[in-house]
Amino acid sequence: MKKIIVIGCPGSGKSTFSRALAEKIGLPLYHLDMLYWNADKTTVSRDVFDARLQEILQKDAWIIDGNYAHTMEKRLQFCDTVFFLDLPTEVCVESIRARIGKPRSDMPWVETEEDTAFIEYVSAFFNEQRPDILSLLQQYSHLNTVVFHSREEVDAYLEQ
Repeated sequence: MKKIIVIGCPGSGKSTFSRALAEKIGLPLYHLDMLYWNADKTTVSRDVFDARLQEILQKDAWIIDGNYAHTMEKRLQFCDTVFFLDLPTEVCVESIRARIGKPRSDMPWVETEEDTAFIEYVSAFFNEQRPDILSLLQQYSHLNTVVFHSREEVDAYLEQ
């Protein structure tokens, strides 16, 4: 495992898992949200984001945390391992609500209130985004792919 992507619904624990994995195996960690978002909640252009990502993909080893559907297939082409946190929607929504007001190393600001549109996006993820992810994972079935369905599975993996 030298080039790893960590994907899943927002709130599934991608960043938490990625940080723990990076600490355990010593690979550099990159959060896609940090490449895309500015501290004032504005975003960089797609060209800037894609160029930043391309620079990381050229490195010898990395963990990249995040979905960003328009770049997922490109990341699958470069990686050797995929971790898909396929947790229940309710778990993801609870996690998002629990992190309000807490600083995070994977976002350049602190969320101060619940974002209703974001909660709706997360609630629709299972039906709208997940099928595309599963289809891509089938296309790239030669990759080492680990799918987690619960926090307990994530914790057990990190403990081994």
